[in-house]
Amino acid sequence: MYKRRFIDYVVLYLKGILMGTANKIPGVSGGMIALVSGFYEELIYSFQKINIKSLNLLLNGRFNKFLDYINFKFLFAINFGSVSAFFSVSLLLDWLMRTQAQGGLGYGIEVWSYFFGLIIGSVYYVARNVKRWSFNPYLGMSLGAILGLLISFMDPMAPNDNYWFIFLCGIISVSGMTLPGFSGSFILIILGNYNLLLVDAVNNLFYTLIAIFQGDFKMLGTESLVERAERIRMLIVVSIFAIGSLFGLVSFSKIMGYMLKHYHNTVIATLMGFIIGSLGAAWPWKNEDLDHRGQLLGYTRYLPEELDWRFAMQILWIIIGILTILIIDFYERRGKLKL
Repeated sequence: MYKRRFIDYVVLYLKGILMGTANKIPGVSGGMIALVSGFYEELIYSFQKINIKSLNLLLNGRFNKFLDYINFKFLFAINFGSVSAFFSVSLLLDWLMRTQAQGGLGYGIEVWSYFFGLIIGSVYYVARNVKRWSFNPYLGMSLGAILGLLISFMDPMAPNDNYWFIFLCGIISVSGMTLPGFSGSFILIILGNYNLLLVDAVNNLFYTLIAIFQGDFKMLGTESLVERAERIRMLIVVSIFAIGSLFGLVSFSKIMGYMLKHYHNTVIATLMGFIIGSLGAAWPWKNEDLDHRGQLLGYTRYLPEELDWRFAMQILWIIIGILTILIIDFYERRGKLKL
C-alpha cells in the first residue's frame, strides 16, 4: 500500500460521499460505488482488522499501532464521507425526487435514470475484474442475478419497530456496503423499515445534533412528555440500528475477505450478478403503491407511452450514467487517476 498524501484522503472523502449517497437511494448499492471506485477490497480488508488483536492494541494503550493496524485514516475518510452524504447530497436527491406537490422539483425519474446508467456501466467494469471466466464464475453470476431480481420484485413487509428487529435491520442493511449490487436501503424497504430508519430516525438525530451544537440543551425540557419520549425513542432506535450495522459490517467483511482471497473470480462474478439483478430495483419508470396510511406496498413498473422530450432526457441521463463509469475506467487504465 503506497503512502497517501492529504489530497488522496480528500479524494477518498469524496468517494465516501458518493458511496453514502448510493446507500441512501433504494436500488443502488454503496458497495458497487466502492468496487467501481477501486477501494472495495481495501475497505473489506480494513474492516477485517477490527478484531481481537486490534482490541488488545487499544486496551494496552498502543494507539498509534492500533490506528495503523486498522488502516484508520482510510476508514475515517471513507466513512466520514459516507455519513456526510446523509446530511448533504442525499438530502438534495431526496428533494429532487419529491413531486412538486410535496415541495420538490419532481425529477425522480431523471435521478433514477442516472443511477440506472451507473449500474449498467458497472456491469461492464466489474466484468473486466474477472481474470478468468470458467464454469464457477458463470454459475455465480447467474445465481447472483436471479437472487438480485427476486429481491427486486419482493413486496415490502409491514413496519416493525421492535428493538431486536431494528438490530437485525442494521445487520442486513449493511450488505449494501459489503455486497455490491445489494442495496441496503432497498432491503430496508422490503423489511418495511426504510422510513423509520433512514428518514425519521436520521432526521431526528440530525436535528438533535444541530440543537446540541447550537447550545440548545433545553429542547428536551420544552417539549411535551409525548414529544420528549418519541425523540428519545428515535435516538435509541438509531443507536441500535448503528450497532447492528457495525456488527454486520465487521462480520460480512470477514466472510467476504476470506471469499475474495480464496475464490476471487467466482466472488467478483457473483457480485456482478447481484449488480445485474439490482437493475430491477433501480428501474426508473415506476409508481409507488401506497396504503391508506402512506405505507409503501410495492412498485408498479411501466414504460412511458409518450416518447416526448422528457423521455429523451431520461434516456440521456442513463447514457450519462454509463459514460461516468466508462470515463473512470478510461483514466484508470492509463494511470491518470489514482483509484
